[in-house]
Amino acid sequence: MARAIWKGSISFGLVNIPIGLYPATRKEDLKFRLLRKADLSPVNYKRVAEKDGKEVPWDQIVKGYEYEKGKYVVLKEEDFQRVDLEATQTVDILDFVELDDIDPIYFYKPYYLEPQKGGDKAYTLLRDSLKQKKKVGIAKVVIKTREYLAGVKPADGALVLELMHFADELVDTGKLSLPKKADVGKRELQMATALIDSMSAKWDPEKYKDDYREALMHVIEEKVESGGKEIEEKPRKAEKPTKVIDLVKVLQQSLEQSGGSRSGGKKTAAHRHRAAKHGHHKKAA
Repeated sequence: MARAIWKGSISFGLVNIPIGLYPATRKEDLKFRLLRKADLSPVNYKRVAEKDGKEVPWDQIVKGYEYEKGKYVVLKEEDFQRVDLEATQTVDILDFVELDDIDPIYFYKPYYLEPQKGGDKAYTLLRDSLKQKKKVGIAKVVIKTREYLAGVKPADGALVLELMHFADELVDTGKLSLPKKADVGKRELQMATALIDSMSAKWDPEKYKDDYREALMHVIEEKVESGGKEIEEKPRKAEKPTKVIDLVKVLQQSLEQSGGSRSGGKKTAAHRHRAAKHGHHKKAA
């Protein structure tokens, strides 16, 4: 595992548990460079002022906050230091709340918590107690001088610290144009619930792959093998959107299609890509 982001402790009541904080996710985005077409020379970014298009050296750049359109107030390093929060290296649990009471939209970035020397017993006690009570510890933690709201919860034998949004960071759904009440018939509702039942399965995270990344890597491999030549691609027909005229009929067709896919009659785009990729490598061999 990678190095701990920081080492500190979980604190609640008089209990103090030494822990290390580790990233629980990894991002595997493909990275691209901008190149000059003529000779594939990498193109670097320049800091250019909007007013006159001139490049600005680092020592002439300041940080500003736009308080009105086109009007800025400059903040110096001392201003930021005035509001810097002390990095106490403590996950300070304020409350324990029911997990089911928290809308999942509040959670957004997980970290693993690993017990450090002398913390095994207290760590196990907190993990098992939270699991038994189905509760989450709501905490505040300072990471790199910024304060975060976070949830401490058990997952797969570990304690996870999951960063959370503050309430004022979430957009109010009242600002969206949502249907208050629709004229939904009893038969339509029965068909919709039957479709959901027919497509229901046990949660298996390994089942879902990044098809776009796989397909893009396939294109990259082909271009590398061809020496950078253009690959001729057969035109694909775009699927026409369904006009919902008879909702019951559309639901019935969806049910039939879902039944077919469950019996292996329908291949997904990922399956087709993997089959094509296998055929490509077989042919190359």
